[in-house]
Amino acid sequence: METEIAAKTASGSSMRVYLLILAFLLVVLAGVLVLSMGMGATKIGAQEVLTSLLMGHGSGGTNSVILFEIRLPRVLASVLVGAALSVAGLLFQGLFRNPMADPYVIGSSGGAALGAGIGLFLLPRFSFLGFGAAAAMAFVGSVATIALVYWLARTNGRVPVVTLLLAGFAVSTMLSYSTYFLVVLDDNFGLRTRVLASWLTGVIAVPRWTQVEVTATMIGCGLIFCYPLARRLNTLALGDDYARQVGVQVEKTHLAIILAGSLLTAAAVSLGGIISFVGLIVPHMARLVLGPDHVRLLPVTAITGAIFLVLADTLARTVLAPSEIPVGLITAFIGGPFFLYLLRRTRREYTL
Repeated sequence: METEIAAKTASGSSMRVYLLILAFLLVVLAGVLVLSMGMGATKIGAQEVLTSLLMGHGSGGTNSVILFEIRLPRVLASVLVGAALSVAGLLFQGLFRNPMADPYVIGSSGGAALGAGIGLFLLPRFSFLGFGAAAAMAFVGSVATIALVYWLARTNGRVPVVTLLLAGFAVSTMLSYSTYFLVVLDDNFGLRTRVLASWLTGVIAVPRWTQVEVTATMIGCGLIFCYPLARRLNTLALGDDYARQVGVQVEKTHLAIILAGSLLTAAAVSLGGIISFVGLIVPHMARLVLGPDHVRLLPVTAITGAIFLVLADTLARTVLAPSEIPVGLITAFIGGPFFLYLLRRTRREYTL
């Protein structure tokens, strides 16, 4: 009896700590959003940012236009992309039981790169739901590549994880290099080539509100779909054989995880290009703090990823102002060394 009471007390205490972490992260995210919206070529104070947000676009003035037409959609795009990449990384790390897996592990980056190149060089006037040719075709290329990789890896009604990884690597590499054949079509003084190079290193431009709404819908649906999968990932972490014994349909669960992670990755790529390290380091950090429970990791990873990318994009557009640098460079320069530091500091293995 005393043991049960102690266990319930420990569980309640653990839940309180977890809820406090969530509340803290939400407060940090709100603060980061206000900070980011105030920074730029035109400095806007935090009080004015908050007042404008409360009053709405109708408050008028130059600063209001800057906030609602330029900075707010870009900041929201950073939130969406950061959350999507982080959760996609969490899903794939859980699926492959490998902390080095990231959202692009099964080839979506190569397909997105080729799709963006086709959009820029062959279909420059194409648009769909407010998305330009590069963004729209990157989404199509990402989804098509993942479908191809899954088909190639499927054997006798099953998709072996190792085969999926190898197929993804091979297809992604071929498609990435195929992009360079399109460069010879650039007769505009290398302008499209520079745009493609910038997109491949990750860049969150100023999106239209239509783009933000469409992407938010896709990512929102993906995140909702991920919640029941988080419980399945906890079971899969104990082994596929055990999962089958307790009634989990392993192959269908694998497919659902791949679909959810692919949707999130494709949506993020269409809005921000190929941004490295967000989907690798954020789930890794969250797991080191909270442990392997994917149900708890899911919201924490999403919020932390949003915070990380908003800060990174703020640096990308202010550190060399008025010039901007690709946000992927910032995430690489911050994420790479920090990830190596974590690996050296922990010096241990942990379960997924």
